[in-house]
Amino acid sequence: MATLNEYHISSPALRHVSQPLATPQPSTYKTKHTRHIFIITGPAGCGKSSVAKYLHQTLSLEYIEGDDYHSAENVRKMSNGIPLTDEDRWGWLETLRNKAVEVLEYGADGCVVTCSALKRKYRDVIRKAGQEADDVVVRFVYLRASEALLIKRVRERKNHYMKDDMVKSQFSALEEPDETETDVIAVDVSGTLTQVQSLVLAGVEDVMNQH
Repeated sequence: MATLNEYHISSPALRHVSQPLATPQPSTYKTKHTRHIFIITGPAGCGKSSVAKYLHQTLSLEYIEGDDYHSAENVRKMSNGIPLTDEDRWGWLETLRNKAVEVLEYGADGCVVTCSALKRKYRDVIRKAGQEADDVVVRFVYLRASEALLIKRVRERKNHYMKDDMVKSQFSALEEPDETETDVIAVDVSGTLTQVQSLVLAGVEDVMNQH
């Protein structure tokens, strides 16, 4: 049975995390021109933006910050602790998918997008980008953490609209990817940022080497 690609803090990928990570050369990734979309997912506080920026800098992937594409009404709701509904999210998800495709059409070999993508049906909206083009590979990087850890991290943030209640509501809505979602890389984010970055990089490089 197919299982999730999981990367944990004990992973051998962390043996040399204290050493500088060399930037891989694009020529080692693929024998044909395949373009990649990596969606960094998970509830508030899991480190989506930090991980996405790291991949952007390390692998020269275009970076799309999902929060920048929320409507003013969505931001108002979240700032006031009001959970977003499915109707609130559909337009946002489609915008992110279309933006990722647009970036590839303008010549980028790949991009990284931050998006909570809490439910399978949300992930399915973005999956269409890969289903509609045979040279586009879409992969989700699910940053897995406990609710308590994410609440702690959100409390440490300054000048951000996400509050404790939003983390709790997102966990209530969360549908963790299961073994049938074989396009998901699950990463344990309970360690240090350097450890998490190394785990994510290992998973992303695996995909780029295989496709």
